Amino acid sequence: MAPDVRCIVLTGDREAFAAGADIKDMAEAGAIDMMLRNTHLLWQAIAECPKPVIAAVNGFALGGGCELAMHADLIVAGEGASFGQPEVRVGIMPGAGGTQRLTRAVGKFKAMKILLTGEPVTAREAEAMGMVSEVVPDDQVLDTALKLAGKIARMPPLAVQQIKEVMLAGQDAPLSAALMLERKAFQMLFASRDQKEGMRAFLEKRKPTYEGR
Repeated sequence: MAPDVRCIVLTGDREAFAAGADIKDMAEAGAIDMMLRNTHLLWQAIAECPKPVIAAVNGFALGGGCELAMHADLIVAGEGASFGQPEVRVGIMPGAGGTQRLTRAVGKFKAMKILLTGEPVTAREAEAMGMVSEVVPDDQVLDTALKLAGKIARMPPLAVQQIKEVMLAGQDAPLSAALMLERKAFQMLFASRDQKEGMRAFLEKRKPTYEGR
């Protein structure tokens, strides 16, 4: 990915961020058919993206759409947005991280209710349970996400990248190992030109210019 790309925004349209998979397409599929699709490889590019990813969500984010949003690092949702994993209602279950990412985001008991009933939650409910970063009026979703992306893009890229990497790598590690990862990344950033620029700019009371080096 080009070094001048510092943050990515994913969005849909006013009606839906993504309404999930095509049920008609899956209705007669067999287990081997689904396995050979290797759809997890399509998601991998987002999951492993080293740059921060923001999901700007209007309307429905259901099934795979909800899972796609949860691949992002931040979620900006419109007041009319809804999130859900309705797979159980058609005899299956989430297959692109819904049971795992949702549980890590909101905890076992909220996740169980969403997953076992298939009922969607509103943007405000999602915000209250820690599933989204921010809720704004529907017509401000993309603008808010782009402004947030701009704010992140003005930060030192190496520090941003290390924060994301350490948070994701450490969330499932024992606390002692996660803290060690954090210390090592913290120490490493003192070898960067951006660290020198940031601290000098602070002392000189001027705006820093970060190069990602």
